[in-house]
Amino acid sequence: MDHQTIKQTGRLLLMFFALSFLLSSCYKDNEEDLYPDGNNCVTENVSFSKTIQPVINNNCVSCHSGAGASAGIRLGNHSEIVASIDGGRFLGAIKHEQGFSAMPQGGNKLNSCAISQIEAWIAQGKLNN
Repeated sequence: MDHQTIKQTGRLLLMFFALSFLLSSCYKDNEEDLYPDGNNCVTENVSFSKTIQPVINNNCVSCHSGAGASAGIRLGNHSEIVASIDGGRFLGAIKHEQGFSAMPQGGNKLNSCAISQIEAWIAQGKLNN
């Protein structure tokens, strides 16, 4: 083989490996996809103020607060959230179960960790902690 052919073959191999690396490095960049079983999801001693309320505030309160709360469901504070849960529609809605209006409406389903934490908080007594 002459020097020119070796040089071209080397460049092709280098481009092949670089392209392979670049394409594979972006394969899964979503934490939910990387850890589908929620290995890093803490569900012991879930705190309302540190865990549950931020999820509700970030995903629900824009539509479910104040006098004009959507469907009359208010989720602005602990007692309103507990009342909604006790009403029986909350979990079905956030889990996108059949027969319930999927929430957040027009948005993505909450991630599995957030849902697991809400379920754990409910099982732990829905404390205002």
